[in-house]
Amino acid sequence: MKFFPSIIMYLRTIERVLSEKIKSRFFRNKAILIFGPRQVGKSTLCQYLLDQVREPFLVLNGDESDVQEVLSKTNATNLRQVIGKNRILFIDEAQRIPNIGLTIKIIVDQIRDVQVIASGSSSFDLANAANEPLTGRKYEFFLFPLSFGEMVSHHGFLEEKRYLEHRMIYGYYPEIVSKSGEEKELLKLLAGSYLYKDLLMLESIKKPLLLEQILKALALQLGNEVNFHELGQIVGADKNTVEKYIDLLEKAFVIFKVPAFNRNVRNELKKGKKIYFYDCGVRNAILGNFTGIDKRSDAGGLWENFFLVERMKYLSYESMDFRHYFWRTTAQQEIDFIEESEGELLALECKWNKNTKVYFPSTFREAYPQAKLDVVNPENFEKFLIGR
Repeated sequence: MKFFPSIIMYLRTIERVLSEKIKSRFFRNKAILIFGPRQVGKSTLCQYLLDQVREPFLVLNGDESDVQEVLSKTNATNLRQVIGKNRILFIDEAQRIPNIGLTIKIIVDQIRDVQVIASGSSSFDLANAANEPLTGRKYEFFLFPLSFGEMVSHHGFLEEKRYLEHRMIYGYYPEIVSKSGEEKELLKLLAGSYLYKDLLMLESIKKPLLLEQILKALALQLGNEVNFHELGQIVGADKNTVEKYIDLLEKAFVIFKVPAFNRNVRNELKKGKKIYFYDCGVRNAILGNFTGIDKRSDAGGLWENFFLVERMKYLSYESMDFRHYFWRTTAQQEIDFIEESEGELLALECKWNKNTKVYFPSTFREAYPQAKLDVVNPENFEKFLIGR
């Protein structure tokens, strides 16, 4: 799926939070690795950075066979010939190149005046291949789909807040945001095999139909605790297969797990998991459901997913260390999200209806008296996403 030039120009007017942070790391004798789902704008961001820096650069695509060959079995001499007089080497879809970690290490160690930027749409190979060879030699950044905060900066707070229900239905993928009126068609294409193209290339994925069935089942259970055994019964697969496929979907940045929080209370859940999607639009496309919020039975789950992902974007881009959990006891007392960040606990209840009464269980309050308690609804959510 390629962007037309007009779309690229539109997207470049939306300033990504990471752009200045990445640019400030240039020419520090470390590689820059940019991870994120497909089509979130990694290539567009890198092209913007290359234009800003104004140094001669070379762009190579890891999907191309000759690029894979020249970058997988090489040495410093050959790499110097490939790079030539360019000061920046951008390798797109770097996870497709065998031994890419070692190749980048050679450039960082032996061609020290060249800045390497590598992007990857999955963590299968790039992260694993880069971890050991690039210890102490890399900066890592994760790029999400566009965020509430980025769009507020682009066209103002009031304008973006008016789009809240639209974003909950269609999400924040750059192409979806840029092509008003074509959201349904484009999301169906994105949520098809293209989104998990890397998964379908793996020998361990022998049943693409099962992958789609698992995704649909997860989309239907949004906001609920997921039981792998029960999920296996729904899709006709054993628990281990379901768990493997879910793990791979997470590595492809389609979904992510939220574990149960347990520290002090005897009957807290120990091993529970909820699963959310990196983008609400993709989730809705998997179900083929683009019905308006006021007519949906899953508005509460969508609101949870929307807020949690936007909160993750905000904290990640602010370079804060954070973890998210849900809290539940065997007596069915529960809190939607527990956020652990910078040594503090924040308990959050997400309510789409601003008039819903919220009570934080005394069991939790007594066990964690230091935790801050708050309610997130459409009237106040921005204070959690843009620091207001």
